[in-house]
Amino acid sequence: MKKRSAKVKRITRETDITVEIGLDGRGSYTISTGIAFLDHMLELLAKHSLLDLKITAKGDLKVDYHHTVEDIGLALGQALDKALGKRAGITRYGWGLVPMDEALSQVVVDLGGRPYLSMRMATKKKKILDFDLGLLEEFFRAFSVQGRMNLHICQMYGKEPHHAYESVFKALAKALRMACSLDSKQKGALPSTKGKI
Repeated sequence: MKKRSAKVKRITRETDITVEIGLDGRGSYTISTGIAFLDHMLELLAKHSLLDLKITAKGDLKVDYHHTVEDIGLALGQALDKALGKRAGITRYGWGLVPMDEALSQVVVDLGGRPYLSMRMATKKKKILDFDLGLLEEFFRAFSVQGRMNLHICQMYGKEPHHAYESVFKALAKALRMACSLDSKQKGALPSTKGKI
C-alpha cells in the first residue's frame, strides 16, 4: 500500500510553518506553535484521529495570533489534501459526536473536494486567557478550504469554553479518522458518481 503522508512548508513575511501528516498513523504528535491553547487542541486532534502530526510554527505573535492560527489551518489543510492524493478508496464521509463534561459537539466532514464551513458554537465566551476563540473559526475555514472538505461543526451545548472547544476538536478527530479510512468495499475506486473528486 502506498504511504499516505505529506509534508508542507509555508513561509510568508508573517509566519514560518512546517506540517507533516501521516494518515495511517497511531496518533503520535509533536506540536509547537507558540500558542499553548492551540497546541493542546492540535494534540487532541492527532491523538483521537490516529493521524501522526508534526507541526512547528513561528509567527508574529507579538503583533497578533491571527496570522499564525490561520496559516496553520492553511498548511494543515494542504498537507491533508496532499496525503489523500486522488482520494481513491477512502470512506469519504465521517462524523463524530463527543462530550466533554457538560459540553457536547458534533462534527461532520465530507472529503468530496467541495470546501465549505458551517460552524455554530453554543458557548458565548470569547477568550481563554489571552487567546481569542474567534480565531478558531479562521483556522477551521482555512483548513476546510485547503483540505477541500465540507466541514460542519455544531457545539450543541455547554458554556465552559475549554470544554466546548475540546469536544469540537475531539469530534473533528473522530470524523477525520472515519472519513480518511480506506473502505475495503471501494477497492481503490473513487467514492463519487462523478468519477472525480
